[in-house]
Amino acid sequence: MSKIIFMGTPDFSTQILEMLIEQEEVVAVVTQPDRPVGRKRTMTPPPVKQVALAHDIPVYQPEKLSGSEELATLMTLPCDLIVTAAFGQLLPESLLTYPTYGAVNVHASLLPKYRGGAPIHKSIIDGESETGVTIMYMVKQLDAGDIITQRAIPIEDTDNVGTLHDKLSTLGTQLLRETLPSLLNGTNTRTPQEGEKATFASNIQREDERIDWTKDARAIFNHIRGLSPWPVAYTKLDDKVMKLYDAHIVIGKQGAPGQIIETTKKQIIVGTGSEDAIALTEIQLAGKKRMPVANFLSGYQETLVGKELHS
Repeated sequence: MSKIIFMGTPDFSTQILEMLIEQEEVVAVVTQPDRPVGRKRTMTPPPVKQVALAHDIPVYQPEKLSGSEELATLMTLPCDLIVTAAFGQLLPESLLTYPTYGAVNVHASLLPKYRGGAPIHKSIIDGESETGVTIMYMVKQLDAGDIITQRAIPIEDTDNVGTLHDKLSTLGTQLLRETLPSLLNGTNTRTPQEGEKATFASNIQREDERIDWTKDARAIFNHIRGLSPWPVAYTKLDDKVMKLYDAHIVIGKQGAPGQIIETTKKQIIVGTGSEDAIALTEIQLAGKKRMPVANFLSGYQETLVGKELHS
């Protein structure tokens, strides 16, 4: 069995790690430090750490890998291959060249499109018809290494970040399983990326979550599902933040951008910058729980029609 060092952090990475544990010898797992989570700010280990500990695999959690004691330790371990998946840090060059067969990354886009930390979000927000997974060699430049294998899947209108994340995690696991034998015997192919075609998907910032109601309905629909169920798009109602989890387009219903033009038992219909509207079906008002719009409307005493959502 080949000896693997695995580096990853979120749920996207866990399925990949579990496959590697089944097929090879994972000698170490590197992940981000534990972070406070939730209203009570409870210190919580990353999902990858939980998988590693369940299998008695040593875990290293440097705040910054480069120049750390953890790096020095890792470079004393026997290692045929480093595999990363949504790790969240660039690797120092000394580590990239340490394993016998180098270091590879499982990236959730069809590179060179969407290099960076939020490729799943960005592909939906931009209205892409497909995305996929790329397995590539790692270099010091962000997501710029030679492509080893790629596989595409369609993005459906029913997809949001959550569903597409799960599909791509499964796809990445399958593709890596198929690619591993050639990686570990040195027979794989490698194709340089066309750097001039590169686009970037930087981590989502608070400003990126704000809905601009002057955009057309399709762009707003993509924005909502491209941030659901995390970190979640928002607008404001009565100067209170309203998070938007689910919505759909209402063809041919027009109103002023951001104005509530109609309510039904299960939806709030809002005007956009186009001839179509957006029907909100699942929301969360500040201080309240996430809920279907039907539940929200049953407890809301004022008339919503004519009010404006804004940011």
